[in-house]
Amino acid sequence: MSDQSNKKGKIKTSYDAESIQVLKGLEHVRKRPAMYIGDVSSRGLHHLVYEVVDNSIDEALAGHCNMISLTINKDGSVSVEDNGRGIPTDIHPTEKKSALEVVMTVLNAGGKFNRDTYKVSGGLHGVGVSVVNALSKWMKVEVKRNGKIFFQEYKTGIPVAPVKEIGKTDKGITGTKTTFMPDDSIFKNINFKYEILEERLRELAYLNKEVTISITDERNKKSNTFHFEGGIIEFVKYIDSTRKSFMKEPIYIRGERDNTQVEVAFQYNESYTDNIFTYVNDINTHEGGTHLVGFKTALTRTLNNYGYKNNIIKNDKIQLTGDDFREGLTCVLSLKVPEPQFEGQTKTKLGNSEVKSIVETIVGEGLQDYLEQNPSVAKKIIEKCIRAAEAREAARKARELVRRKNALEFSGLPGKLADCSINDPEHCEIYLVEGDSAGGSAKQGRDRRFQAILPLKGKILNVEKARINKIIENDEIKAIVTALGTGFGNSDEFDESKLRYGKVILMCDADVDGSHIRTLLLTFFYRYMREIIESGRLYIAQPPLYKIKINRNDYYAYDEAEKDQILKKFKVNGQSKNKGNVSSETEEENTEGKYGKGVVVSRFKGLGEMNPEQLWNTTMNPETRTILQVSIESAAAADKIFETLMGEEVEPRRRFIEENAKYVKNLDV
Repeated sequence: MSDQSNKKGKIKTSYDAESIQVLKGLEHVRKRPAMYIGDVSSRGLHHLVYEVVDNSIDEALAGHCNMISLTINKDGSVSVEDNGRGIPTDIHPTEKKSALEVVMTVLNAGGKFNRDTYKVSGGLHGVGVSVVNALSKWMKVEVKRNGKIFFQEYKTGIPVAPVKEIGKTDKGITGTKTTFMPDDSIFKNINFKYEILEERLRELAYLNKEVTISITDERNKKSNTFHFEGGIIEFVKYIDSTRKSFMKEPIYIRGERDNTQVEVAFQYNESYTDNIFTYVNDINTHEGGTHLVGFKTALTRTLNNYGYKNNIIKNDKIQLTGDDFREGLTCVLSLKVPEPQFEGQTKTKLGNSEVKSIVETIVGEGLQDYLEQNPSVAKKIIEKCIRAAEAREAARKARELVRRKNALEFSGLPGKLADCSINDPEHCEIYLVEGDSAGGSAKQGRDRRFQAILPLKGKILNVEKARINKIIENDEIKAIVTALGTGFGNSDEFDESKLRYGKVILMCDADVDGSHIRTLLLTFFYRYMREIIESGRLYIAQPPLYKIKINRNDYYAYDEAEKDQILKKFKVNGQSKNKGNVSSETEEENTEGKYGKGVVVSRFKGLGEMNPEQLWNTTMNPETRTILQVSIESAAAADKIFETLMGEEVEPRRRFIEENAKYVKNLDV
């Protein structure tokens, strides 16, 4: 391409040295924040706090910190303080400035690369706190070290002034306090959620039993303190607090080989699913890895050998599989690995090959000792596994019967499915719609090229209370499984690569029944198609709550605030701005009764009330709709809430309702 002149009004299209932009210091972080924290939504915002807290946890892992406090300040900023060694403040030998300033302003600077300083650490790349600094409107750091108090302030990652001494303290008192305000020009919303931070701090306290962690919200005076002397044993009890377990105490195994520390606690309950949570250096390894493979192998082999050796598993009985040995299992597996190698889509899958045999050996030997010393519990565990195998075999026979009827084969898609014409899954989406009426409107209003519609009749089975052989018999579940094409259940039967749609969207009424149906669907996906959630393919449609008719024009509001905003825009003291253009509706037709003529506010109580055009414009048109992506912030917290709301035990559900009733709005919608 030839060069063009760069006179006023012309665009320079040449590619030369002037085209190369050099981003110095932390400029690149501000230019591309998602590269460092994932995104600039709520998840990325809270990730800033985790980075700062992880620095304090690393001090605890090194044995130099046992107190961490987090405060959400009244102005919305966050302070994290610990009693660790304090960030060094002396002059760095090569950077020729305070080590504190180097840590806070230079990428890839920190002590985590030096194994003499930190044997293990949660931070992977040494960019954490400097990235937080770069993405903050301002940050202030106070360090207590060597009997002195040091201070430095930053604006968008740039020091306001050099590190200075601002006071004295006792020589035995050390630590770091970091306060920062996220930059509202980068983040969509800078409102920290107390509950999200509280859940993460609780998790860290379980994983680090020697540390006391507190959280305080100065905005509304909420606070909590976490210290669990039982560590992950108490973590398992917390996760299982809404389930019935036939074990008095979880099995606890701990060991170390080749500087890798392995700690695991697990127990069996009366549920039909397994819940295994794995951590490496306090990082939740959602995608598993070699440590999880080692644990599963040890569990299956040890229980199987014990069952045959003690004649609990009969040779003429059904062959038990790994899934049978994990039914009803709740487990927390925590490792401290000196040099973790992470892989996978989200870098949360452990890849160290040597870890598999380490975990397998430690867990196998520990579990064998436990079973020999607790024969009555061992027998109950094996018997439960046998019942799981029998149910699995019944489910297999049910599947075979169903397949013979062509109900679970791709050649026999559900008759009520209105499929799309495009074959590329990445460009297709399916709406799971509550009710035939809404399904009919959706089928007429959709874009047939890429949108498929599957109407669902009534409420699907609550899978939290049912075994797999009962689940497979439910007509609505069969229709969902068939339409999606992935199969469902364990890893052997579920294959996400066969998913026929890039987006799966739940579309339910905005009333109590709709909320219940949505919860039942979410429970099914979480328990039997969790990979669809983890890959970010499950969404919830957001139909409008109100239609506001103002002088023959229709406006839609998705919540109370938006409704009030629209009314405020067009109203002056209860009267329409455009008084000369009043619609034929009378004052009596005005549902609110307080708006002037020509203004009618209607509340949608169901999707079926919308005609196809309305449904398309408000809920299905990709250019105008709002859909919420379903994610799992904390797998342990998600598991607990699903079991509380949908499980067998009534008492935990009653307590949840009593504690949260005051927050309920629009109960009659």
